[in-house]
Amino acid sequence: MKTISGKLEQDIAELKKMLPAEDILTFSFVSGEKLPFTVIFADPVTDKELLGEQVIRPLLHYAGKPSAKEVGKNITAPELRSEKTFDKLSAEILAGNPVLLWEGADEGLIVGTKKVFVRAIAEPPTDVTIKGPREGFIEDIKINSSLVRRRLKNPNLRIEMMQVGKQSETYVAVCFLEGITPQETVDAVKEKLQAIQIDVVADSSYLVHFLKDRKYSLMKQVGSTEKPDIFCAKIAEGRVGILVDGSPIALTVPYLLVEDFQACEDYYVPAARATFTRLLRIFALLVAIYLPAFYIAAQLFKLQLFPIKLLQTISGSIREIPLSPSLEMLLVLLVLEVLNEASIRMPKYVGMALSVVGALVLGETAVSAGFVSTPAIIIIAFSGIGLYAVPNLIEQTSVVRLAMLLAAGSVGTYGILLLTAFLLFKLVTAESFGAPLLSPFSPVIPHDMRDSLVKYNMGSLKTRPKTLKSKNKRRMKDA
Repeated sequence: MKTISGKLEQDIAELKKMLPAEDILTFSFVSGEKLPFTVIFADPVTDKELLGEQVIRPLLHYAGKPSAKEVGKNITAPELRSEKTFDKLSAEILAGNPVLLWEGADEGLIVGTKKVFVRAIAEPPTDVTIKGPREGFIEDIKINSSLVRRRLKNPNLRIEMMQVGKQSETYVAVCFLEGITPQETVDAVKEKLQAIQIDVVADSSYLVHFLKDRKYSLMKQVGSTEKPDIFCAKIAEGRVGILVDGSPIALTVPYLLVEDFQACEDYYVPAARATFTRLLRIFALLVAIYLPAFYIAAQLFKLQLFPIKLLQTISGSIREIPLSPSLEMLLVLLVLEVLNEASIRMPKYVGMALSVVGALVLGETAVSAGFVSTPAIIIIAFSGIGLYAVPNLIEQTSVVRLAMLLAAGSVGTYGILLLTAFLLFKLVTAESFGAPLLSPFSPVIPHDMRDSLVKYNMGSLKTRPKTLKSKNKRRMKDA
């Protein structure tokens, strides 16, 4: 790798050769003792006002030796580093940090005057809470790191930076508590991140595929959150957190399936209420997945599963329907998915109107015209609402619901049972960085069940989850 030569014109020419873009600018000036200086910077992402105040103005009267150490003493910028190689200097320029060169320089000085465009810290739209903190991560990794550091004022908190993406060179922060998080988990995360050979990392979701043990599995294997309080709580239990520059969604590993049935608000309300809502979420999810399938299976193969009065009502509703039960349910489900996708992608207020029109007008018209039955509309509506009780699993459960529907329409309840057994097998054998996905239920760990689907009070959670194999087991002083 080429290094600084100390000849100003030659060094400038080398950097301009590596960075030929028109928005890479240079500014030259001379100090009081006629020592020529040049600043090379990327115009769109450099704060030129800070550059002038903290670098150029102080050096106009510089009268010392042309060494990086002496020149650096006269610069008032709080973030100042030196580098010799052109590769690292050019990378810093592209990141928004100007590089200062001068005649006789032994190193180039990197000045931290990057211009940062960020939105305000606000409550994330995907993790709304009634009680508890309302701060959410944003798209700047430094601000997100500060939100974590503010909550974990611990000298053992490690935030280790690396760059991922051959073209984007996106900053990724690996966060963990030394002495609590198992070192083998930290090493495994770093190894997988360093092995990623992708051009651009535009969001943290790009990394999920590379962090999974089973690359093509439908099962979720990496946790995610937009709230710093949840992120810090998971780190404190012994997990590794991952922040990605440009993404408000943070990742956590190891991941346990039970995490998505827990909400941040569960820790700010009485334990009995938290237990009830967790059980309600799993009930809603089971209804969302199985209700359409059992309805189809009962119609086609097992009519005796319906109570007699309900059977009479259903029979009256489907008597004139031209479609088979399976095709009818698939059609309604397809319409629901199309309406959902359209309401999300369209402008906000138009999307709200579309969802209301689609739910009321299209549904009522379809029933009146005799294309679909009223029970099919009601069942798909219940199923759609139930999926959103556990929003972090919508992508997976919507696919499972469709698979259950196809299995029920093909071989009835036997198809549902076989598919359920297959899914349970996949869940039981799945792991995330050494932690079983169905823990603490498979394998059974009674200690960890205190904060699973049943929530004990905080005084009972004296030690960290055994599943995570934390070095420091104790969570409370009297544990």
